Amino acid sequence: MFSKLASRPIAIGIGASLSMALAANASSSSPSPASCDADAPVPLSKMLSTIQSSLSRIEATLGIPPPAPKYTPPPANTSYNPATPKTPPVTPHGIDIVLGAQWGDEGKGKLVDILSQTYDVCARVAGGSNAGHTIVANGRKYKFHLVPSGILNETAVCIIGNGVVVHLPSFLEELKSLELAGVKWEGRIKLSDRAHMVFDFHQDVDGKQETKLGRNKIGTTKKGIGPAYASKISRNGVRVGDLKDMEYFEERFRILCEYQMQANPGLEIDVEKELEYYRKISPYVQGMTTDTIEYTNQAYLSGKKILVEGANATMLDIDFGTYPFVTSSNPSIGSVLTGLGVSPRKLNGIYGTVKAYCTRVGEGPFPTELVDEPGSTGEFLRSNGYEFGTTTGRPRRCGWLDIPQMKFSTNINGFTSLNLTKLDVLTGLPELKVGIKYKLNGKTIDTMPANLKVMTSPSFEVEYEVLPGWTEDISTCTKFEELPPNAQKYVLRVQELIGVPIRWIGVGPNRLDVVDRGPGWDVVEQKRM
Repeated sequence: MFSKLASRPIAIGIGASLSMALAANASSSSPSPASCDADAPVPLSKMLSTIQSSLSRIEATLGIPPPAPKYTPPPANTSYNPATPKTPPVTPHGIDIVLGAQWGDEGKGKLVDILSQTYDVCARVAGGSNAGHTIVANGRKYKFHLVPSGILNETAVCIIGNGVVVHLPSFLEELKSLELAGVKWEGRIKLSDRAHMVFDFHQDVDGKQETKLGRNKIGTTKKGIGPAYASKISRNGVRVGDLKDMEYFEERFRILCEYQMQANPGLEIDVEKELEYYRKISPYVQGMTTDTIEYTNQAYLSGKKILVEGANATMLDIDFGTYPFVTSSNPSIGSVLTGLGVSPRKLNGIYGTVKAYCTRVGEGPFPTELVDEPGSTGEFLRSNGYEFGTTTGRPRRCGWLDIPQMKFSTNINGFTSLNLTKLDVLTGLPELKVGIKYKLNGKTIDTMPANLKVMTSPSFEVEYEVLPGWTEDISTCTKFEELPPNAQKYVLRVQELIGVPIRWIGVGPNRLDVVDRGPGWDVVEQKRM
């Protein structure tokens, strides 16, 4: 009742204002008798203009603000002048990414090597010299740790992005070994001025911390990656770009050394010797140092094809992996944005690399791990697949392909296609198993457990699906149809279980031992077709 009564004066006031506005509009817009011609037709455009004008005056009288102006793009200049022809606009290709989908060592470098032959720019965005890729090309074996394996493409520029931590002595040694192998890299490596540096004492700290953990060790490579990222997050790290001002570099370096020696009793650092070394290499390193963020984005805008080479893998991600048995960075899709300095709108194909089985180096849970005994399937996979770490030489733990883990990795990264590697290693096994479900106390677990005690619980189990094996040699296959029927069935079943098309299939260790099913097996390429 009170609301109805209270609204009446307002309604009356609005009504009165509207009447006054209409009266004022009528008196101002009525034509004079002398100009009135009943027989003359009035154009429609004039009638609409009069109505619009009247409405505007009424709204102004009532105090209604005019509508906000809309953006109108400038008219296109359609005039053609042969003397000054215009360059057609460049359509950016987008940034393609190769990522590890398991626990690392999946064979990412081989796909990068194949793809990079048609790319203008190849980049690393996370991790450090703890990563390792082995490429066999023209009978020669190349091992990469910091330098993108795309350097084997003589026309490609290789970027080490701001998200990478760089141990300069190791980096320079790697360049030297490439030079001795006949790889001409000069002028083709761009080192980010924002990349943080790994020092020898970071490696010392890494080793001592791992030793202190004893039976609870992480399984780190002891390359100083974790302590270097810790310095970065503690905001006392030193960046590659700091070498451009040696006075500033020395100041930052002394502060960092003092902090490390206080935090790690017994740690000894020969500060002056270290400074002498970095003064010596500074001019050489500066020749490769640049603002890689600007360089990458300009390359994208100019239509250059850019390929990112992921290091490590999703299940070693500091956020998504089997924490704490993980690396110290984010080797999943997010690192491309933060470690290269690009917008997510610039990403294109996201290629997940997955072995036809599964391996892991170091400590931590491994649900589908096989027993490692002479004559066992686990020993067969390690021996046939030569499963030893590129960086450490440690034997890798081997197991069956893990579908729940792969679905988890796919959810995080949004793979547009998969690169299934080392299918040839399975040749000769009478039957193959694929882990399809995790169960706890007999109930299915829908995702990767965050609590590692779940995967080490006696009540935790993996449900497997058994598929027939094959004995035929597949190393000479170049088409999917040439694979043995059981090998085809295996690939198609894995593809069905993961829910992502498998485009590339590794059939041997050499550079070209890959079956490419074509762009029709890539979600991104399908949209373009």
